[in-house]
Amino acid sequence: MPCVRFVVVGRVQGVFFRASTRTRAQQLGLGGYARNLPDGSVEVVASGSAEALDALERWLHVGPPAARVTGVRREAADDPAQPGFSVQ
Repeated sequence: MPCVRFVVVGRVQGVFFRASTRTRAQQLGLGGYARNLPDGSVEVVASGSAEALDALERWLHVGPPAARVTGVRREAADDPAQPGFSVQ
């Protein structure tokens, strides 16, 4: 099963980005997590179908209403090997 690491930059902390990402990932049937990084970005590691990962990436470019995403970096990652999708 493919696994991807996204790093989302912009105004993405303090705007419910992680919680909204969890909701979207769960709707898409993805596993993984979202967490804040010290530099103000959000890291999202997700595993699931390629189609669901592509759909999540499209959503990450927009995010929740209060967010202002300026960039999304995508790279292959190791599967987080955890059930469900969590906020860390």
